[in-house]
Amino acid sequence: MVKACVMVAPEKPVQMWEVAEPAIEQGAVVLRTVYSEVCGTDVHLWHGRLAGVPYPIIPGHVSVGRVEATGGEVKDADGQVLEQGDLVTFLDVHENCYSCWFCQVAHASTRCSKRRVYGITYSAQEGLLGGWSEKIYLKPGVKIIKFPATLTAETFISGGCGLPTAFHAVERATIHMGDTVVVQGTGPVGLCACVFARLSGALNVIAIGAPAVRLGMAKRMGADCVIGIEDTTPAQRAQAVRDMTGGRGADVVIEATGVPQALAEGTDMVRDAGIYAIAGQYTDAGNVTLNPHRAINKKHLDIRGVWGTDFSHLYRAILMLNKHRDAFPWTDMISRFYGLDEAGQALEDVETGRVVKAVIKPGA
Repeated sequence: MVKACVMVAPEKPVQMWEVAEPAIEQGAVVLRTVYSEVCGTDVHLWHGRLAGVPYPIIPGHVSVGRVEATGGEVKDADGQVLEQGDLVTFLDVHENCYSCWFCQVAHASTRCSKRRVYGITYSAQEGLLGGWSEKIYLKPGVKIIKFPATLTAETFISGGCGLPTAFHAVERATIHMGDTVVVQGTGPVGLCACVFARLSGALNVIAIGAPAVRLGMAKRMGADCVIGIEDTTPAQRAQAVRDMTGGRGADVVIEATGVPQALAEGTDMVRDAGIYAIAGQYTDAGNVTLNPHRAINKKHLDIRGVWGTDFSHLYRAILMLNKHRDAFPWTDMISRFYGLDEAGQALEDVETGRVVKAVIKPGA
């Protein structure tokens, strides 16, 4: 039997279950979990803010593990045969059909209606399909990446899902060399966005968020300037951005807060004919009021939504992470490691902002 932490229902305490070892199918892989992240999405799951979640679930959609067993010969995305003990991660999205209109015509696989997500849309009744567990069962066809020898599990999990999400957001934002970029939010997505904005050629990166520990981390992760939200008003923050940009506003604003009210503020900060990439609104947290004439049309504003990630984002984000692993203090984002029996505490710490990144370490 395998120990797993299970979210049985919204607003209920997480429970420790024992789940049967899976029978390995041809092409499947069993991982011994090294780390699994706790992110804002897990907090939303805990409060029932995502539709269609088949509780009870084993959370943990981005994880790192070592190969324990395979169902025959299984290769990673680069064609390398996986061996016992290999350190790997995997794309949490699985079962895209690659035959529907969105997959084939729009080339938007994140909108495929058949997609399933580890730690989110698989029930615990279906097996070890989430990372808050001693082992993870990778179904046949799951896209796996073997880590290069120079990349540690700690470095990768410090970004967690924030790494490919931020990569996708910066890709959508089409930052140009010399741009001024504002990043709203200093959680893991926002911090990784600061890095990728810097690597994309941004001249100035301004991070807006809270608390002080996250603002300090943003400066270490590529932000030239930080603005705290606890001692300023939205109008003051927007004016501060304009003061730093000759009165125009930022060329690009990336939203990574998850707070709907941040959108009104973000449209006020971006310059006329600028770009606003919205990555943080993963759950329905409510409505926001905007004046479309002033906030969008008159500004000739380009608003781009960012939904989920596909394999290219994870794959290329890992390449960039490995190349720049020594340029930024990635692992310092990890505030604390938690055992499986401490998952409830980890959720509370993430929700209150007491930590930058919380990581589940089975057996800790």
